[in-house]
Amino acid sequence: MTQNTTYAPSSPDMPVTNVACIKWGTLFGPEYVNRLYSGVRRHIRGPVRFICMTEHAQGIHPDVEILPLPVEPFHDAMNAALAVANRQGAMRKVSLFRPGLIADLEGPVLGFDLDVVITGDLTPILELEPGKVAMRADWVEARRGRKTGHGSVFRFDPVAHPYLYHDLAAKPTQEVEIARGSEQRYTSTKAQERGDYVYIPGDLVVSFKHDCLDLPPMNYLRAARMPENARVVCFHGRPKMPEAVEGYSGSWLRYAKPCDWLQDHWIDRATADLGAEWA
Repeated sequence: MTQNTTYAPSSPDMPVTNVACIKWGTLFGPEYVNRLYSGVRRHIRGPVRFICMTEHAQGIHPDVEILPLPVEPFHDAMNAALAVANRQGAMRKVSLFRPGLIADLEGPVLGFDLDVVITGDLTPILELEPGKVAMRADWVEARRGRKTGHGSVFRFDPVAHPYLYHDLAAKPTQEVEIARGSEQRYTSTKAQERGDYVYIPGDLVVSFKHDCLDLPPMNYLRAARMPENARVVCFHGRPKMPEAVEGYSGSWLRYAKPCDWLQDHWIDRATADLGAEWA
């Protein structure tokens, strides 16, 4: 099956794929960055430049390029507006959009949240309608008839899409209010307004709780299944990734038996790739 294919860089002459994540605060340990890095490089053809924007770099694999988490000039105004929306600090990811932030950057950036696992070839996402901001439709927002993208996986180019940074920098209070404190709503709406947006197909980026886990009573009878064409599995809400590996009983609706394929893709393959010290 496609998602079980593993790719190693085939030639240093191939174009470099830029991949970025952000780790702010202490909610996620360095192993989340390392496992994401391993999953990405195992599922991209050619060399990878993997960047982590963080203020806590200890324990992150040495092959990961560390980008200090900046404090933006509009940080205080943005956070004051976010506090009203009860989303303090929720839009720090926007710093990644700043043109010139990543030195010597050539081409687009594929970004990931840390609570995802890479399960298949990322080429279809990388090559999807070049020049556009790419995000998957948000599961909950789509059911409500809204066009919001989901921020767990996003492709952008700071050179081609500088407004993603500059609009917030110019009017942080107004933009946070319009987006109701949601970075993914801000990002997808801005790109859609400019005609710069494309949805990542829903079978490539899937939700563990919506697309893998059965509803009661079947979730009590069988473990969550990985959709055949899934390239990225997102763990928004509960269960969290460690909970899904071990089995989760915190909710009758989201009860989950231990997930062997998550243990394999997220932990075991990363351990084999990077060594137990890093994964």
